[in-house]
Amino acid sequence: MKTVVFSHSVWIFGTSRSGKTARLVEQFARWMQDENYDQESFYTKKSRVKSSDRLSKALYPYQKEGTVLILAANDDNRRELADRLVTATRGQYPVRCKTPLGFFQDEVILFWPLLVQYLKLKAQFPVRLRPETEQELATRLWRPRLDEGILRRAGTSEYRLVRRILDLLQLAAYSGTSVEDIGRILAVALAPEDNVTNLEPEFLSALLLDWRNWCLERGLLSYGIITELYNQYLLTDSNYQQRLRQRYQGILADDVQDYPAVARHLFELLLDDKAVGAFTYNPDGVVRLGLGADPNYMQELAAYCQQETLTDSPYNSLAQKLTTPMLEILTEPMTLLSLPEVVQSIQATSRAQLLRQTAEVIVQAIKQGEVEPDQVAVIAPGLDAIARYTLTEIITKQGIAVESLNDQRPLIASPVIRALLTVLALVYPGLGRLVDRDAVAEMLVVLSRGDGEKDFILPPHHPTTPASHQPKIDPVRAGLIADYCFQPHPENPNLLPVTSFDRWDRLGYAATTAYSEILKWLEEQRSQQELRLIPSPISLLDRAIQRFLWDGSNLAYDQLAALRELLETAQHYWEIDTRLRQIPQAEEAGKNKTSRLTSTASSPQATIAEFIQLLQRGTITANPYPISPMGAAAKAVTLATIFQYRSSRRSHRWHFWLDASSPLWAKGGAATLFGAPFFLRERLGKPWTVEDEQLAEEKRLRRILADLLSRVSKRVYLCHSDLAVNGQEQLGPLLPLVNACVSVLSGQ
Repeated sequence: MKTVVFSHSVWIFGTSRSGKTARLVEQFARWMQDENYDQESFYTKKSRVKSSDRLSKALYPYQKEGTVLILAANDDNRRELADRLVTATRGQYPVRCKTPLGFFQDEVILFWPLLVQYLKLKAQFPVRLRPETEQELATRLWRPRLDEGILRRAGTSEYRLVRRILDLLQLAAYSGTSVEDIGRILAVALAPEDNVTNLEPEFLSALLLDWRNWCLERGLLSYGIITELYNQYLLTDSNYQQRLRQRYQGILADDVQDYPAVARHLFELLLDDKAVGAFTYNPDGVVRLGLGADPNYMQELAAYCQQETLTDSPYNSLAQKLTTPMLEILTEPMTLLSLPEVVQSIQATSRAQLLRQTAEVIVQAIKQGEVEPDQVAVIAPGLDAIARYTLTEIITKQGIAVESLNDQRPLIASPVIRALLTVLALVYPGLGRLVDRDAVAEMLVVLSRGDGEKDFILPPHHPTTPASHQPKIDPVRAGLIADYCFQPHPENPNLLPVTSFDRWDRLGYAATTAYSEILKWLEEQRSQQELRLIPSPISLLDRAIQRFLWDGSNLAYDQLAALRELLETAQHYWEIDTRLRQIPQAEEAGKNKTSRLTSTASSPQATIAEFIQLLQRGTITANPYPISPMGAAAKAVTLATIFQYRSSRRSHRWHFWLDASSPLWAKGGAATLFGAPFFLRERLGKPWTVEDEQLAEEKRLRRILADLLSRVSKRVYLCHSDLAVNGQEQLGPLLPLVNACVSVLSGQ
């Protein structure tokens, strides 16, 4: 580690909401706007004068190209930081803000010809794999080798095992470890506890090598492969280093505690070349530890910079008041301490009672004007579907909007998506096994909504749905039609005219007319498909959306997001399918059997079937490009998990900590990938012991408390139920806090 401090770079250290990002924005504005900036005060050695001249030429308004590398920890923070930088400089300078992985991806694609030459790859434009497609292709590639014996030894399902193996590749790439070294690291790290996977490290390494090589041969790039290519090949290439130094003479990086280790290699390369840097670091804001972040390794970059420590601002005065006593109560439960009145509890015996009481307290406070909806956040270590539905249903019935932050639900959970998949199965031949009577009935309800220039799609018979907007075919009539007019068939399932039902007169005029229109449209699409007049299934999905769902109306925000997610997922799936079909069959036949993926679908219909089955299995697809809610939807109560809330860097006046006595508060859960501790730079390859896990949980809990308390300004409610969803008694690490505060509502 270098000990030379370049005084023109700054390392901004502070807790949550202490003004770090504001200081970063101020530094950027200072660089870009102050042409009379005294550069000599920052450069004392003669060797740095040249760097000073270059910096002044690069960072001032007449420079045409953006010369500052601007990075943020995640996509939400990236958009917010970009907006603040543009506002601070009044839009006079180009601002291109990226996440570290987004920057690596752009660089790999930009310098792909260099990588093609270096690795002797086929010259073809690269295509990035989304996580769900990566999972699907890797499963098909490895399936011949992941037999029942392997799965039995691993003690997990095929889906979970494939995901774990792919996560190892990603973690290794983030740490700067090559695929070839993964087996060696696992051999050391897993030695004391081989029962974690019961699979040989060499076997896992061989699978990943096959996968990496298979993807590169076809120009397919996952996040792990992108990061490995950037760190192992681009960042070590002299030609690329020269271009990088020419392009960037400044670095602006926010929340570097959540960056992967390879980001430090990039920063050091630029700082060693006398680039100017500004970094922010929050020890309590570590969110992605366990997902590839390496905060301790990144913190060593501070040796390159002047260090600034920001004192606590008035915004987190509650954190100053509560963090220390809360930690004392947790570490010394027998201490006779009580929390101030700003911390209160809502207690109940069962979780169902707790959810209802929590929603009622929120509604009452908003109705009485104590707090605005957009200043309330409900935060939980894990939000199951029951909790989301219960809280949303009770609160929205009172006319208060609820925003479920980054709700990671499978696409198939949306009735609109299920209806569109049924349309695919009815139009294209050979998909009859993927549709049944219930699916047809649901499709008829969804596609028969009321017309109108300003309709909003709402759940059928929702209390706020006007009568004119109700579906023309209600669930009962849809069930009758599906029973009597749907003809199941493995190849060509069909819908018969409504007169096939002897008592079709019982359906009524509106339902009969709506069904006839749907039937006519399906027959038209089927005939066009036979004449090959539908370019792709994506076109059919778009036609269905335009005809039945959009029709000049405004869609509800959540359904609009679901439809966009479906179209983006389908577009990506067929893009990958097209790429795989470009591989000649002769070339496929010549590959080694263990490293060959059986040819993709033998027909377009088989590809459609695989796509439908992928979604039916509940695969969670990547979120669509976000659109921020506007109007009344923006004035909503926030519902989020701890990870989602901390990642968004939001803050509210009131917090409701749901399931406060759950043991999950100290656990990493889904935010910790298998094998993550093995690839931290400070302990690369070292075994992870029980003592290490206990220490990690203590540190994680301390960070969560400090971070959340810095993001609430007025009141905290600890929401506790004696029994969890499964009926077990809850004795989590925050239970002493519940016992030490005043109960405002207790239901027995």
